[in-house]
Amino acid sequence: MTLANPACAQTQRKLQTASLIARHDANLPRYTSYPTAAQFTPDVSGKEWGNWLRAIQPDQTASLYVHIPFCRTLCWYCACNTRAVNRLETISSYIDLLLAEAGLTQTAISRRQRVSHLHFGGGTPNMISPAALNRLFDGLRNAFALEPDAEIAAELDPASLTRDWVDTAARNGMNRASLGVQDLSPRVQRAINRIEPFEIVARAAGWLRAGGIKALNLDLMYGLPLQSCDDMLATLQQVVTLNPSRIALFGYAHVPWMKPHQKLINAADLPGPLARFAMSEAAAAFLTGAGYVALGLDHFALPDDSLAVTARTGRLRRNFQGYTTDQAMCLIGLGASSIGRTPQGYVQNHTVERDWRAAVNKGHLPVARGLDMTCDDHRRADIIERLMCDFSVNLKDIEDRHGPAPDRLSASLARLMPLIQDGLVTCVSDIITVTPLGRPFVRLACAAFDNSIAPSNARHGRMI
Repeated sequence: MTLANPACAQTQRKLQTASLIARHDANLPRYTSYPTAAQFTPDVSGKEWGNWLRAIQPDQTASLYVHIPFCRTLCWYCACNTRAVNRLETISSYIDLLLAEAGLTQTAISRRQRVSHLHFGGGTPNMISPAALNRLFDGLRNAFALEPDAEIAAELDPASLTRDWVDTAARNGMNRASLGVQDLSPRVQRAINRIEPFEIVARAAGWLRAGGIKALNLDLMYGLPLQSCDDMLATLQQVVTLNPSRIALFGYAHVPWMKPHQKLINAADLPGPLARFAMSEAAAAFLTGAGYVALGLDHFALPDDSLAVTARTGRLRRNFQGYTTDQAMCLIGLGASSIGRTPQGYVQNHTVERDWRAAVNKGHLPVARGLDMTCDDHRRADIIERLMCDFSVNLKDIEDRHGPAPDRLSASLARLMPLIQDGLVTCVSDIITVTPLGRPFVRLACAAFDNSIAPSNARHGRMI
């Protein structure tokens, strides 16, 4: 009997991982939608969006996303649509126009649309003053009918958060908050221009819970400049003491060709694919060891959190905010760059704030582009969402919902063959499954069903 050598086995795993990354790492979308926003065109305008809004049935609920494109300072890693602003009048006039857009939306629907989820994203929603936040909530409730049990959440910057803001948000029904942490190493924080000691994060978490906002998400990031596995694990050891309900662990996407401020990051300081992979694997092992359930590609939740419960029932969804419990088929986006969706397709507002302002001031729904989805788009979107959420999809179920594809997806199945040969994916009967080995490569499996684009260095960040 020959005993396995642990050191030898570990070396073999590293060599296997390096070989897989060398063969399969690519520039790919995050698949928060299909088709992706890169495929939107000006052929869809505010006129089409108005027609789609009018088609929402009275018994349907919708989700509402409100984009706040302002920050106190600009973090160099950020890929969001935001800018540094310190003038209160700029923010105040933006709130005025948000409410004007809400009114235009209400007019198009011809009623106060029922809303089950309300999400404030950014940017930094807590850049809004408490008084302006009250005004924004009042205006949104005038235009929309928030369900009594609606989830109301916001993405928050701990360093600029105040107790007064938390109390105001809680009085208005906010019941979930996401705190941006990224990494707690001072060296890494200096490299990304986001100085935020753990004490500031803990203070923010304390204020939220004292205010009655018990559901706490923390957003972390791996692959940052100068970041090591030890930095990642040290950050996790600190943040789990806050007992967050959910932790999102995103891979940093270095796309300076799209976000010029990322050029302030020294590309030579960025960890390579193997180091990024090691960080992701080490973080997942730590969090599952700490009692969190791994969900999809990059989320972790406590077993009793609604996200974990929803995943256990096979109803986990994915949208532009990431993994979600939200089952609504309609998403209404307000604000510059916001994305909306109905069963007919997607729209996106003007991403340049002055263009968005000009459209709303003219009384127009401020849509700049979108996509009218075909039956094939819906079929592929369903497949990709199930792969991203469940790592498995039954093509027979997809046919039952959407009808058979004209080519029975033969080209897509052929594109899966290299992944099958490397043990990353299995295909048995009609069931496609991403194996445990293949889970870091799940976006590549999704890309096999993506007929809209080819992997391109000109648009997306690296998969690993």
